[in-house]
Amino acid sequence: MKRRDSLKYIAASALATGTLAIGCKPEEKKNDTTTTAPDKKTGLHRYEDEKAHEEEVDKMPDFFNAHEMATITVLADIIIPKDEVSGSASEAKVPDFIHFTVKDQPKMQTPMRGGLRWLDVQCLNKFGKPFKDCTAEQQIQLVDLIAYPDRAKDKPELSQGVAFFTQMRNLTVTGFYTSEIGVKDIGYAGNKPNQWNGVPDDVLKQYNLAYTEKELKECVSFS
Repeated sequence: MKRRDSLKYIAASALATGTLAIGCKPEEKKNDTTTTAPDKKTGLHRYEDEKAHEEEVDKMPDFFNAHEMATITVLADIIIPKDEVSGSASEAKVPDFIHFTVKDQPKMQTPMRGGLRWLDVQCLNKFGKPFKDCTAEQQIQLVDLIAYPDRAKDKPELSQGVAFFTQMRNLTVTGFYTSEIGVKDIGYAGNKPNQWNGVPDDVLKQYNLAYTEKELKECVSFS
């Protein structure tokens, strides 16, 4: 199975169960009765406190510098590259999602910045330049060392890199598969109005039931 297909199935399962991690804190609760007019950017109705919180986070100073954002962009596109079906993680604005999430959740800031620094140090030692400036082959060579959690057991010196890449992968998948590009990539249609054509004949026969002429005329509409 291709890596992207694996990520897609994980994301589809998460969408079905509502378990994709997003930027709000678990303890935050929304007022179920208060909505605003459609959001100017998305056209979706937003909770007032949710919209206010997003605006508050947007106003915070940038956490990542330009070098770090460039590195995040390269990593995100390694995790979810462009293919024949849809665009890459960066085209889905995953780096912006990651930056927003890390500003919103300060506990992620030190691990993420430390992981990016770890990545650059490893590349400087191996290739004489930071990760973002390495060739694609060199970047994949390093990513292959930390992309599998079991590697940390065999090589403890890679544990920080493994932990960082795991978090980076989780953020990338969440950002991508909650974007318009990612939802189309999965083929997730959501709830749509449908025409009910009644209980199937084989099910009715199983229970020795049948519609009356009145029910067929007044209650069941066949297409």
